[in-house]
Amino acid sequence: MEVILLERVEKLGAIGDVVTVKNGFARNFLLPRKKALRSNAANLKIFEANKAKIVADNDAKRSEAETAAKTVEGTAVTLIRQASNTGQLYGSVAVRDIVEALEAEGKHVTRQQVVLDKPIKAIGVYDVKVALHAEVSVTIKVNVARSPEEAELQSQGVDVMAQMFEKDTAGFVEDFDPNAEPGVIAGEAAEAAPAPAAEADAEEASDEA
Repeated sequence: MEVILLERVEKLGAIGDVVTVKNGFARNFLLPRKKALRSNAANLKIFEANKAKIVADNDAKRSEAETAAKTVEGTAVTLIRQASNTGQLYGSVAVRDIVEALEAEGKHVTRQQVVLDKPIKAIGVYDVKVALHAEVSVTIKVNVARSPEEAELQSQGVDVMAQMFEKDTAGFVEDFDPNAEPGVIAGEAAEAAPAPAAEADAEEASDEA
C-alpha cells in the first residue's frame, strides 16, 4: 500500500514522503496512529493544503520531546523479581512494568514510547530505548534483580550470575593421577593397585608352600 507520511518514521521516510509499505503495517500502525494517509489524489491535495500546519505541529511536538528527554535520558529503574538459581525469571518484565517503574520515578511516558523487542526473562541490567518522538529517542537502564542488594551490585557493574558460578566451583578440585588408566578415577586406581611389598610377600608365601 502507498501512503503519505505525516511525520518522520524511522527507516521509512520523512514528512510528505510517499512510500510503499505492507498493508498490515499501514492498517494496524501508520493509519490508526495518524502517522500517514493513504496515497491518492484527494489525500495528496489535503496534505499539500495542510503541509505548513503539519510541519509546525511536528516541530512543536519535537520541541516538547527534547525538553522531556533531558529528564528521562539516563534514568535507571529497578525491578525486583523472583528468579531461579540460574537467573531465569519466574515470569517476565514487559513494557507495562517499565512504564509503571518510570511513573514511580516521576517520568511520564506511554507504552507506545517504550521500545522493547521482547520481554526481559533474566536478571541483569538492560539498556532500553524510549522514543519520545519520531526524531527524539533516549536510553534508560532497567535493573532486574532478585533483591535490592543484588540490584545494587549489578548497578556497580558486578555480574552476579558469574560471581555465583565462581563460588559454586571454587571449592571443587579434581584429584589427578597421571598414571591412572583412562576412565579410572584416581582414588579408585590407588585402592585397586596392590602395594609392591604386598606383591613380594605373596610370591614368597607361594614358593614356601
